[in-house]
Amino acid sequence: IRDSVASRGLGDVYKRQLGNNLEEFKPIDPLNVRVYACGPTVYNYAHIGNARMAVVNDLLIRFLKTLYPKVTYVSNITDIDDKIIAASQENKISIKELTEKYTKIYNEDMSVLGVNQPDIQPKATDYIKEMINLIEKLIENNFAYEKDGHVLFHVPSFKNYGMLSGRNRDEQITGSRVEVAPYKKDPTDFVLWKPSPSPLPGWESPWGLGRPGWHLECSAMSEKTLGLPFDIHSGGADLIFPHHENEIAQTCAAHKSNDDLKSFSKYWFHNGFVNVEGEKMSKSIGNIKLVHDLVKEYKGEVLRLTLLSAHYRQPLNWTRDIIKQNSTMLDRLYRTLKDLEKIDAYAEKNEIEERIINGLYDDLNTPKVIAELNMLTNGINNADVKTKQKIKFNLLEIGKIFGILQENPDTWLGYGQSKNIDQDTIERLIKDRNEARRNKNFDMADEIRKKLKEEGVEIEDTSEGTIWRSI
Repeated sequence: IRDSVASRGLGDVYKRQLGNNLEEFKPIDPLNVRVYACGPTVYNYAHIGNARMAVVNDLLIRFLKTLYPKVTYVSNITDIDDKIIAASQENKISIKELTEKYTKIYNEDMSVLGVNQPDIQPKATDYIKEMINLIEKLIENNFAYEKDGHVLFHVPSFKNYGMLSGRNRDEQITGSRVEVAPYKKDPTDFVLWKPSPSPLPGWESPWGLGRPGWHLECSAMSEKTLGLPFDIHSGGADLIFPHHENEIAQTCAAHKSNDDLKSFSKYWFHNGFVNVEGEKMSKSIGNIKLVHDLVKEYKGEVLRLTLLSAHYRQPLNWTRDIIKQNSTMLDRLYRTLKDLEKIDAYAEKNEIEERIINGLYDDLNTPKVIAELNMLTNGINNADVKTKQKIKFNLLEIGKIFGILQENPDTWLGYGQSKNIDQDTIERLIKDRNEARRNKNFDMADEIRKKLKEEGVEIEDTSEGTIWRSI
């Protein structure tokens, strides 16, 4: 891919930007692309919607790393929050114990989905000093005020507020998650710092013992870890308003860049929602799908490919049927690699075919890439060696970017593995079957095949002998 980039120029990857338009991606520094993703609030298990954010960002980072010499990826952990405090009290364990437990589980579950850990995974509680400094700048620049121990951002003072989400003032008031309170100058104002009386967790500040507002965290952590401006800011579509809108306002106002919203992040990358069987995930319906449960039922690559099967910006309808479809497709692709196991994909210099890689350049159009991969493997039986080399090369290289096809085909397809019957017994039965076939005792041969299948073992007769796999 790097070889082909030279002829394209550094910038055919597309990202969403302010104004909701697709624009050519041009990094601030081609030698170090910097990306920030809003990570999880760790008080419970991650659901499949959280996983979609992690997986599509992992795809983005993998692809960027094929184009640029260095990519710095930061995705935070929110480890102080009202929900965390409530969960800590409910479970009668410390906040530290709770957040460390679920941070570990989150990273482990995402790892099963092939998600690499970010280069930096900052925790909010490690950046309280930076948050306080940011608030002081906002007060000094007349964008924030203190009242009754609270510090609030005064939204009307920031004239470009709403540019990311495209919401007017009435829509901002309606859609704001911030409670109406007597200490606010305006109903859209949001909290930067709030009192946190003992025994609740809190930190000393110029405004008394308190803790930061949620929106403030990512502004402070992204600036500290990546510097300003950075290239891409990402997260779920539910964060566009008010979270990302507030981040823009905080950071730009603190640095007196009110008229240059790209002085915070140059591009924005938001993934769509995940619905379950056509309905929004919710506790009331009881249809929340936890990754921790799903990885016990399905292979990680199957879940990952399912999450990538729809374009990242579009909603994804999570159903058993779509999981099954992607499982079948992965089996087919692994079968192709098995059929090509004696082909050296790197014997000659190859490049990923334009029709395949162009899907990734086109705003990470994963459905297009998946369709092209399926077309690529059609007619493989009649292909010559050179064509087979190209097919295998494309499968392996796209597999690295997609985070699929990373297992040994024999392992994936179950060759030489059985849960119900030991290997020596299987080999003996295969030997008996082959002997029966040589003696033209086909009824016995069929009976042995049937017996093995009942034990979850399928046999295949090849030019090099009989092989078997778990089914």
